[in-house]
Amino acid sequence: IEEDVDIIDVGAMSSRPGAIPVGQSLEKDRIIKSIEWIHEIDPQALISVDTYRSEVAKEAFAQGAHILNDISAFSMDPELLQIIVGKRIPYILMHMQGTPISMQNKPRYQNVVNEVLDFFVKKIRQLQALEIKDIIIDPGFGFGKSIEHNYRLLNNLNAFRITDKIILVGLSRKSMIYKPLDIKPNQALHGTVALHMAALERGASILRVHDVKAAKHTIKLWNLLNAGKYEE
Repeated sequence: IEEDVDIIDVGAMSSRPGAIPVGQSLEKDRIIKSIEWIHEIDPQALISVDTYRSEVAKEAFAQGAHILNDISAFSMDPELLQIIVGKRIPYILMHMQGTPISMQNKPRYQNVVNEVLDFFVKKIRQLQALEIKDIIIDPGFGFGKSIEHNYRLLNNLNAFRITDKIILVGLSRKSMIYKPLDIKPNQALHGTVALHMAALERGASILRVHDVKAAKHTIKLWNLLNAGKYEE
């Protein structure tokens, strides 16, 4: 908040490769306590809740969450979408091949860009049929993709503009940065900033990050570069 974050994304269980899901009660308790704590610090903070469980989402919105961030693309809980039907709650639609437990077990695509784009087109149609229109798409970097898949997606990110939806990217400290550089995740800030600029150039509008100040600086310079006007 001190670094001028726009949205705080709250998740209560890891979705890293191989992660084991926690129980629903524990996830719900963690998220509710986190939302309460954030609102004690800043009652106006905009909160995204990262869950694929309908009961957790329901409680989170009752406590004041504003956005649903669903890594499962409504495939793990058929009741999830009913929480936001008829409400103006933005929905983050992410692509993932497999589940967090299995997604990095040799992911395969014939053409990763075409397949992820086709996935979004079909899912968006399903959401729009339910009159859910505030949709944000996330290609899901690192979620069932090899390093090569990730870079193909990033290099062709502008292809997803055809969906006419806001594009969100989560690149911060991902293995696609630190593995090629042979560094640790907490040393990946420079690489993260470099890929954030590349993502902005290719149509990303939202960056999910760990390092807020660095991302805000990147966005400010990107805006200056594209405004064509430079203040002394």
